Amino acid sequence: MPFTDHRDPGSPEVQPVYQDGRIVRFANDATKAIPPTGQPWEGTRVLYLMHPSDPIVWWSPHLIFNKPDWTSEPPGSDVLGGIFWMPFVTFWQVTADLPFATGVPAGHGHKYTSEYVDGFNAIMQPAGITPQDLTDLRKIIAGEQ
Repeated sequence: MPFTDHRDPGSPEVQPVYQDGRIVRFANDATKAIPPTGQPWEGTRVLYLMHPSDPIVWWSPHLIFNKPDWTSEPPGSDVLGGIFWMPFVTFWQVTADLPFATGVPAGHGHKYTSEYVDGFNAIMQPAGITPQDLTDLRKIIAGEQ
């Protein structure tokens, strides 16, 4: 992805910062402050939700011959430690995970479900939305109501 490939120096691939977060930001939990915190996020906003365990986020044909930075970084909250890159092998491991990316609990893999509510709220910052409104919307989207 161009944004992660050209992320700000020093920002990890698992939580990249692109151009000081002026327009594009990344979050694995949109209920928390979205990095880079303390930086204004005015005007146009783009948010990428990406779980550390989402193979769709990490899949790329570049995995065949190129070691990605994320294999050398501290693993995300829902990723086992000890991941390492091997030419061809890592590509096929991530590829094999793709069909199962949504068959996981919410908040893992490619199952974002009600997290879209918090992402939308972070981007749009609508006036008058209460925490209870967000909770109710999360329940509706998760199919709990």
